[in-house]
Amino acid sequence: MDGLDLARYFAFVGMVVVNFKVVMGVQDGNDLLRQLTGSLDGRAAATFVVLAGIGLGLAGKRSISQTISVTIKRAVFLLVLGLLNTLVFDADIIHYYAFYFFFGMLLLPCSNRLLVFGILLLNILFVILILTLNYNSSWNWEDYSYADFWTPSGFMRNLFFNGWHPVIPWLGFLLFGVVLSRAPLSERSTQRKLVVGGVLTIAAAEGLSALISPVLTSIDVELAVFSSTRPVPPMPLYTLAGIGAASFVVGLCLMISKRTGKQGILRVAVPAGRQTLTLYIAHILVGMGILEVLGMHGGQSITAAVVAAALFCAVATIYALLWRRWFRRGPIEALMRSQTG
Repeated sequence: MDGLDLARYFAFVGMVVVNFKVVMGVQDGNDLLRQLTGSLDGRAAATFVVLAGIGLGLAGKRSISQTISVTIKRAVFLLVLGLLNTLVFDADIIHYYAFYFFFGMLLLPCSNRLLVFGILLLNILFVILILTLNYNSSWNWEDYSYADFWTPSGFMRNLFFNGWHPVIPWLGFLLFGVVLSRAPLSERSTQRKLVVGGVLTIAAAEGLSALISPVLTSIDVELAVFSSTRPVPPMPLYTLAGIGAASFVVGLCLMISKRTGKQGILRVAVPAGRQTLTLYIAHILVGMGILEVLGMHGGQSITAAVVAAALFCAVATIYALLWRRWFRRGPIEALMRSQTG
């Protein structure tokens, strides 16, 4: 569906803004702009994972056995690619995807009821883990480095508990995507429900956070984290907000796709939306590489970060349009397909 590719494009743009803010060490600037871009933190990445779940679910409808075979191969490919990317960018999400896909593949035959139960269980389990383990273990929050990532125990801790996108509870976003894949996404009524439901879910998460936070803070300031809708640490209200954001974006993009056909924004954005893996790597190697050469790592304003992200996304969009004239897939997508089927 072109609408899903459009949603991937918007999620990609959101992730570029978020990651450029981190790399450029945004410390000051326009308060409104900081607030607007802050709403993307964790939401853009969550939308990407939900879209991956939709893709996995749609593939499973055609052939479970073939989907399992291809998913295992692609999980291995993404794990290798992600670990290589981690050498350059500590906040890599690709190697987490390998495990999202692996566990999602195992749960693909489950009913929607069981998948929803799985989402709830993952969030409950994360709360238990954060109550019993040290979430700050191995982290240096000054430079966002993780001391023992390349050791077996450190890797597993980072992967499942206190990494940037831990399997517990982030796998829940992929499971939600699988649930969405079973809905009649092409129907206008479903799209409206996703948009309205997404807005209401975000409002509920933020409202509950605002209501609960003062109460928890009055008891113990450290308890306030349990009312957070921020992605670090990913508490249940963050998952709720992330699901709401993904629902809104998916529903809205499907509506735009149905209304405009292949004209307008779809014609411009879809080619980039179909090679977001390539562009994700490019925004790290090329985009952040240029920022480093220009001496823009650290101490920049929010305006500078947004302008830099916008320029990169504009160039990436133009590149994808030109690439699409001669090739069906992006270079990394083509490589993955040639290696995994």
